Amino acid sequence: MDWIIQTLFWLPGILIGLTFHEFAHGKAADYLGDSTPYNQGRLTLNPLPHIDWVGFIMLLIFKFGWAKPVLVNPHNFRNVSIKKGMMLVSIAGPAMNIFVALVGMLLTRILLPFYQVETVSMFIQLLEPLILINLILAVFNLIPLPPLDGSKILAGFLSDAGANTLYSLEQYGPLILLLLIFTGAVGAIIWPIVEFLYSILYFIVF
Repeated sequence: MDWIIQTLFWLPGILIGLTFHEFAHGKAADYLGDSTPYNQGRLTLNPLPHIDWVGFIMLLIFKFGWAKPVLVNPHNFRNVSIKKGMMLVSIAGPAMNIFVALVGMLLTRILLPFYQVETVSMFIQLLEPLILINLILAVFNLIPLPPLDGSKILAGFLSDAGANTLYSLEQYGPLILLLLIFTGAVGAIIWPIVEFLYSILYFIVF
């Protein structure tokens, strides 16, 4: 019963975090000239087109999952190189998650004086997991390991040879990532960063 209640409180944050993350990728690609996300119906804030149901269920049960990746054709980018374009598209997802977390923090600040109102207190309790989930998504996706966004961001700063070497790890990336997750290494890496970002947002808003 406690697990169900906890899941219900985290569910809106999960749906918003995943949806806004993938929407941002698609919108960035569309802005750079690639209509692939638009043609596939991914330029929407409706969660359904962005959900991979296996990844979503795993996220609810095991606290590790994934959304449906936005497909991008970098050859359609205008006025930007493929490498730089992919870097910008990749940055958009984590940046959006940090922005959503900031909005959540601002709403918390605005609503706190009205905490005694039952509906307001319930809403504030939903905002806390929203903030945390979006910061976790941002930091996790910035890990520079294929297929995560961080690998494409890092590739944007490397030479072509270095970027190709990094991309060549993509076939091993998911296995390495799973190993790091189940050994607890990922948590040890991202939690201090999440807490640091949370403290920054708190300082800015409060």
